Amino acid sequence: MEKTSMFSIHEGKPIRCKAAVSRKPGEALVIEEIHVDPPQAYEVRIKIICTSLCHTDVSFSKIDSGPLARFPRILGHEAVGVIESIGEHVNGFQQGDVVLPVFHPHCEECRDCKSSKSNWCARFADDFLSNTRRYGMTSRFKDSFGEDIYHFLFVSSFSEYTVVDIAHLVKISPDIPVDKAALLSCGVSTGIGAAWKVANVEKGSTVAVFGLGAVGLAVGEGARLRGAGKIIGVDLNPEKFELGKKFGFTDFINSTLCGENKISEVCYLISYTLSHI
Repeated sequence: MEKTSMFSIHEGKPIRCKAAVSRKPGEALVIEEIHVDPPQAYEVRIKIICTSLCHTDVSFSKIDSGPLARFPRILGHEAVGVIESIGEHVNGFQQGDVVLPVFHPHCEECRDCKSSKSNWCARFADDFLSNTRRYGMTSRFKDSFGEDIYHFLFVSSFSEYTVVDIAHLVKISPDIPVDKAALLSCGVSTGIGAAWKVANVEKGSTVAVFGLGAVGLAVGEGARLRGAGKIIGVDLNPEKFELGKKFGFTDFINSTLCGENKISEVCYLISYTLSHI
């Protein structure tokens, strides 16, 4: 079966599917049957293959006041999927493409998107409260009673199907394992970018990374790619140290065992000792 005809039965029609809905702040997500509308102009509807859980999803599910407290909503912003159908004026994407929906927009037209020195879209990036990028509070989700469900960061990947604006979409190779591609939205790019772009780690330098979670491990990988000589991982959990070796870490500090010594002093001692062996 050709990829362009895989989903033709649903094209232009609402889809009924399952989604994990956040109904009230602080409460567990509820698996519900929802309706997902067809994509409008500059949008695509995606069948989610794999999605990840970020702490940001957890944090937003607990907000109980202010403009960010919107319920019911479908959380999730790190995922990979396949395009089921496309709206008008969608160029560069077609049915069957494997795509990565991302919460940060890229219009490809403004000065900042065209610049090699910035990735902050001047056209879209200031709006993070709308449901849909070009249609404001218009939602593509409805519950079984016909009531709107709020979107989250223009992705809402905790659903079998979602609708995403092409400004939030990246086409990727189908050869990339989907369970790993789902992580590229946040942890890996944040960590590697911190070492590569922000810290601008120099070759042969010593780097200390505090916290060996997803972002911290990615910082170590970024430092390794930049040619750091010593990469020291600092964490309360020594079970992470063996995993850290796979991401380029050369040394580790369990901060609970430093006694009265400052962690910075221990890092310096490791760096100095190893450089004089």
